[in-house]
Amino acid sequence: MMHIALIKILLLAIVAMTAIWYLQKRTSNAGFVDVAWAILLGIVALFLSLAGTGDVVWRISLAVCAGFWGFRLGLHLLHRVLHEPEDGRYRFLREHWQGHQGKFFGFFMFQAVLVLVFALPFAAVAWNTTPFQYWQLALALGIWLVSMIGEGIADRQLAQFRGNTANRGKTCRVGLWRYSRHPNYFFEWLHWFTYVVLSIGSPYWYLSVAGLVAMGASLNWITGIPYVEAQALRSRGDDYRAYQRTTNSFFPWFPKQDAP
Repeated sequence: MMHIALIKILLLAIVAMTAIWYLQKRTSNAGFVDVAWAILLGIVALFLSLAGTGDVVWRISLAVCAGFWGFRLGLHLLHRVLHEPEDGRYRFLREHWQGHQGKFFGFFMFQAVLVLVFALPFAAVAWNTTPFQYWQLALALGIWLVSMIGEGIADRQLAQFRGNTANRGKTCRVGLWRYSRHPNYFFEWLHWFTYVVLSIGSPYWYLSVAGLVAMGASLNWITGIPYVEAQALRSRGDDYRAYQRTTNSFFPWFPKQDAP
């Protein structure tokens, strides 16, 4: 049953990303792919919580935690896409690929495959038949709550900083951004530990690690930090280089003193 559900998810993701690719073609804004990715995973979490055969507590927890995460992130990204120019990462790709829509389509299909990859931890929870344990649920919800609050604070602090025209061309060093160059990414990654804990005892527990590994790799080496920092260096230059020298890239820690 689980493999059939995953096949349906992949087909849904392909159809949805094809539609979003067409929307990108019409609007010249590839940022919609991030919105679609987050909302699709929220939908996938709800679907698997219904399709799974695991303990009802684990499936309800999946629906609440992953559903809220996906829709919150999707709506947050949608607000940015609708009210700001196309993200610098995608403008760079558009220039680098000279607007080649075949390459953009391939990129969108890669995102569809990623939807399937990140659905695997959800499936591990949905098919967890082990009896409900209070400590397990409390630990998972604690991790989820910390990650949601942390990511929400980081997003708000950055939005407020960027909303002040006096900060144009400057690097955000406010609040959590003083301790990490990407605190939103760190808490996003932390969030995936929720499903590792919820799936303890599941015969498919090993699938829960896919979310941690894939998200960590994506944020640090593929579509996250490298592209964001390349754009930051193009737009903020020496100010961002100084920020790189003093502030951890991912894990929050106290800033170092910049060399004179």
